[in-house]
Amino acid sequence: MRTRESFYRSRELRRESRMLPAETYNLARILCHHAGGAVFVPIRSMQYLAVLDAEEFIFVDGAALRSEIVIAWQKFRRQDRDALDQPVAYETVYYSLEALALMQRLQSEFHKALLKAREKIRIAPSATVIPLPRNR
Repeated sequence: MRTRESFYRSRELRRESRMLPAETYNLARILCHHAGGAVFVPIRSMQYLAVLDAEEFIFVDGAALRSEIVIAWQKFRRQDRDALDQPVAYETVYYSLEALALMQRLQSEFHKALLKAREKIRIAPSATVIPLPRNR
């Protein structure tokens, strides 16, 4: 059974370019791939909920209106990096005044929440090494 949630955006207040550490971006993508769609990641330390999908990461205030988007991270430019360990450029869109003050803390707490989410699932190895017989 799938859960259906609807989220709403108010007027965009501000947009800025930022960099997301590679470890955070890669982990978020792994969780999305494993889930086969959207992933709900609670950020308990801030009482926020992150919702990740292929296009963007949105953040809603769990203590207030859970259906109203506070911050969205969009337009990830993973193709601009030369290696998987390089940060990923993206755009942050702010929909509330309090979101401006939360951004710095949100990025670090989001990473911690992703690590907790990863602990709860079992991700099977994506590849198996098969020894090949030697020609003699």
